[in-house]
Amino acid sequence: MGHHDMPEALLPPGQVATKKFPITGERAARTDLLPLAHWRLSLGGRIAKPLEVTYGEFLALPQRKLLADIHCVTGWSRIKSSFIGIPLASFLMELRVEPLPEARFVRFVAYSSRGHDTSLPIEVARADTWLVHSADGQPLSPEHGYPLRTVTPSRYFYKSLKWLHRIEFLAEDRLGYWERESFYHNNADPWPGNERYTTGSHNPKRVENLRTASSFVPYRGPKKLFLGVDLRGWTPSTRDLGDLYLKNCDLRGAQLDGVDLKKANLTRSDLGRASLVGANLQEADLEGASFVGADLTGANLRGTALSATRFFEREPAGRLVGAKIDGMRWDGARGLLEEQEDFLSGRIR
Repeated sequence: MGHHDMPEALLPPGQVATKKFPITGERAARTDLLPLAHWRLSLGGRIAKPLEVTYGEFLALPQRKLLADIHCVTGWSRIKSSFIGIPLASFLMELRVEPLPEARFVRFVAYSSRGHDTSLPIEVARADTWLVHSADGQPLSPEHGYPLRTVTPSRYFYKSLKWLHRIEFLAEDRLGYWERESFYHNNADPWPGNERYTTGSHNPKRVENLRTASSFVPYRGPKKLFLGVDLRGWTPSTRDLGDLYLKNCDLRGAQLDGVDLKKANLTRSDLGRASLVGANLQEADLEGASFVGADLTGANLRGTALSATRFFEREPAGRLVGAKIDGMRWDGARGLLEEQEDFLSGRIR
């Protein structure tokens, strides 16, 4: 079974179990708003009477324990995670919050510099969302949403918002931050296996322009995201690919020796059997990416995000297919799951 001691059949498609609690998304809130003396949770929108709650008032309400599995869109699942807080439905009842008949969605807004938010149908939020202040018996760390976050176990974890600041009831849905910026699926149910990203296609001419570009300056940054693009066997004409956003792309067999992919985003992309000899991926987001069978000899993966990243897998017959990692540097990388860490450290061969 490996580290997680869980049969894979109990996990949603494409997920790997971990006992770790990887940090997802933004790593810090707006610190000027988080001192508890200043902290407020406001409720508004389509409700009979808007109100604000202090942290002390929240803690004075009856608290309960939540034991639930959580599933990150990058591919990790944490089984039987323990939280302490209040179900949203109980919270609303305790405060006598009355959503108006036209309230069909609930929007959660964070104390974050980029204005993170997410939304859920009101029936999902009532049935499944919790407001929690502790995890594994300890107060939430700042990276995990201190002092208060939401947890909605039935949806991918990007629907669970850190640093909760406001709860808003809406008549019409409003796409959340990750759905707007990274085209994450708005329903986000992990079990069908096809609700990580929205479907759609890029203009074939735009993809061809990317493939043949002599400069990638026009393609840099999150606003120029390429999602789900077929780039198999790609041999870029220049080595400077820094800050490209190629999420959920097929890069199998790509010839990327010596490329500079510093601060690029390759979340959930498949680089199986790609050649990345001497490549610079420093500080890149590689969460959920696959390097199975790739050549990473002498590559620089320092400071990368590696939650659910795969460097090896076992074929059904038991044969191990792994990346070539001689001379690869990955110091300062974060989020690596247990078995993949064992492979990189030489404990699995």
